[in-house]
Amino acid sequence: MGHEGNPFVEKAIAREISRRQFLKNVGFGAAALSGAQLLAACGTFGNASGGSKSGAEAGDITGKFDWKREDGTTIKLLLNKHPYTDALLDRLDVFSKLTGITVERDIFPEENYFDKLTVALSSGQGTYDAFMTGAYQTWQYGPPGWLEDLTPWIENESATNPEYDWEDIYPNLRAADQWNFEAGSELGSGKQLAIPWGFESNVVAYNKKVGDKYGVTEAKTLDDLVSVAQEITDGESGMYGIATRGSRSWATIHPGFMTMYSRYGLEDFTISGDELKPGMATSEAIEFQDKWAQMNREAGAPGWTSYTWYQASSDLGAGKAGMLFDADIASYFQNQPGASNEAGNIRWYPGPTGPDGSLATNLWVWSLGMNANSSKKMAAWLLIQYATGKDHLRWGAVNADMVDPVRKSVAEDGAFKDRLDKAHPTYLDTFNQVIDQTAIQFTPQEKFFDATTSWAAALQNVYRGDDAKSVMEDLASNLQSEVNGG
Repeated sequence: MGHEGNPFVEKAIAREISRRQFLKNVGFGAAALSGAQLLAACGTFGNASGGSKSGAEAGDITGKFDWKREDGTTIKLLLNKHPYTDALLDRLDVFSKLTGITVERDIFPEENYFDKLTVALSSGQGTYDAFMTGAYQTWQYGPPGWLEDLTPWIENESATNPEYDWEDIYPNLRAADQWNFEAGSELGSGKQLAIPWGFESNVVAYNKKVGDKYGVTEAKTLDDLVSVAQEITDGESGMYGIATRGSRSWATIHPGFMTMYSRYGLEDFTISGDELKPGMATSEAIEFQDKWAQMNREAGAPGWTSYTWYQASSDLGAGKAGMLFDADIASYFQNQPGASNEAGNIRWYPGPTGPDGSLATNLWVWSLGMNANSSKKMAAWLLIQYATGKDHLRWGAVNADMVDPVRKSVAEDGAFKDRLDKAHPTYLDTFNQVIDQTAIQFTPQEKFFDATTSWAAALQNVYRGDDAKSVMEDLASNLQSEVNGG
């Protein structure tokens, strides 16, 4: 569902091999990700200025916009098995009737989806014209020139439906897929590397029966949350207080942990001169991380160091955990009729604020990107703008499971609000409370996955009882060299 986000990293960890070893195994070497500019310069893998010259470029499209412009064309998609994919497949016939375009697709489960995508893009071939991607992945796929810059397509009135309304997509989500390839630079400038399709905020979900008893919604601070989690653990036979992710993966850092870390005003990296400086070893960061580890040690899952989004959300649904601090959509699916023992009994709230009242919330966003080496770019762009357009996204929000909506008009649609309020009370209210502060809270940089996986390993050591100050100082020292090319 996007909660782990990078299964090829997970697989590499599970096999106890490094990312470079993994890349060698799939046949294109460690330089595929770490030597981004070298690949671009070689000309084999596209180019960082916009991709292969063999395909139709945005500037070549002139005249009045026409959905039938590519009538008779066949394109190929690479998709992750996901409810968003299901919603698109349910409506591909509508797209094909509208455009005359035939859509072939390959669909893979999330555990090996990014393996397939990375190999396909790195090959420099236009095998897939468009594909699903996460925003974090664009930090690896963008610099080598594998991704088409979609800004010229959006801005070309001949190529884009006049009713598309780019500004209707939440600005923080648009920014999540836009970067200038400069490590540490703020997202929202540079190339539009993908288009937001559906996203997830990281908030607290809880068992209403337990919440009524222990006052879960009164946990306004992290200290309150820890106390409530401890009380649930002590008070409910067979139930522990709070489920979070704990596996040795970047995905442990990005949901609840990074949300609360950011609400405390803490940063993963800052800019010092022309280098990135790790921020997890400041006294404030050490205190927070020690407390987070304590919460999970005393009131979290017994097997916390192996926990992914799946185990954490399943425990909430099974009644094993009183609370879950993770992606809102994970608990949404546990609350579907018949999905779990506690279906219909799950509620949401933003979670504790930071000391200054901050509700900064980290996100995951599934997006649609275009292969820079596609020879059918206009047809691919028609598919992308259809799938991310108002009509399809409203249909998906009302009739399928396309939550959270990336468009403001869909989030405010009466039919969508009625559906959520009836079936999932407090979900939409929580969405509305955090949406303006929901954004990628990480510092964009190409070694993101390696750095955050190391961070998760360090957090596990604190959880096991190692001194937080020593652990985080060692981590910061190692990352200082790693992310700055040492």
